[in-house]
Amino acid sequence: MVSASADATEPVVPSGDGGFAASEPGDITRLRLDIAYDGTDFSGWARQPGLRTVCGEIEEKLSAIVRTPVLLTVAGRTDAGVHASGQVAHVDVPTAALPDDPSRWVRRLARFLPRDVRVTGISVAPEHFDARFSAIRRHYEYRVTTAAYGAQPLRARDTVSWPKIVDLDAMQRASESLLGLHDFAAFCKRREGATTVRELQRYEWTRDGDILTAHVSADAFCWSMVRSLVGAALAVGEGRRTVEWMTALLDERERAASVAVAPAHGLSLVGVDYPADEDLAARNAATREVRGPIVPGCC
Repeated sequence: MVSASADATEPVVPSGDGGFAASEPGDITRLRLDIAYDGTDFSGWARQPGLRTVCGEIEEKLSAIVRTPVLLTVAGRTDAGVHASGQVAHVDVPTAALPDDPSRWVRRLARFLPRDVRVTGISVAPEHFDARFSAIRRHYEYRVTTAAYGAQPLRARDTVSWPKIVDLDAMQRASESLLGLHDFAAFCKRREGATTVRELQRYEWTRDGDILTAHVSADAFCWSMVRSLVGAALAVGEGRRTVEWMTALLDERERAASVAVAPAHGLSLVGVDYPADEDLAARNAATREVRGPIVPGCC
């Protein structure tokens, strides 16, 4: 998931750190990339030496097209095995390398990229756009099947088999109890210097036959947060835990050992929301502010 704190491994300003040095500001153009991928065979989004990653694949192919090394900044870094249909990234490229219509690169990248990752859209980003810091909301979905035979073969890579009886109403009540601005430390793997305060704006379960889908939206997510939220709700649905137990987890200030992390392959990033163009600069500044701790029982 994404942290609200800056990550030194990813460029966030058009300062020539995208693998080339610009002599004048006009020499650089920022592009927005819309991206989809099947995360099964990737070691996550983030570039890692010697490992196959989504970021690495796209950077390699796009650098070949631009004819100079480029670096991507992403809206939300996903873990190994996690998918995306609505991922967003930005990249700074030499203006001179751009075609009249940057969207032409979509078709060109399709010829070079492997079948499990696609850049679905490319456009010139508005002023102050930052894929990570400008985002106001991320949307995830998590798919579970309770069918006795498990996941359908054509959906086995993005649907978790959970062939047990679950109480969906209890799961819904437990999930709704977590909505709002809270410290989600109990649901997050600790990262030094990263806040675990988040505003959970939607946590809803829907059923379509044997398929249960969790719809989870927040301003940002910390590491393993969504999968932990799902794991906790499934424990409630099975009757192993109560709604009150899940709600009480908001009072914890450390990762809760009682919360299981659901398997990665059921999770997909399905969308990222951004403010109006004129509000991008203000959003960037607000996101960079470090959120303080929340006192249990308060706020």
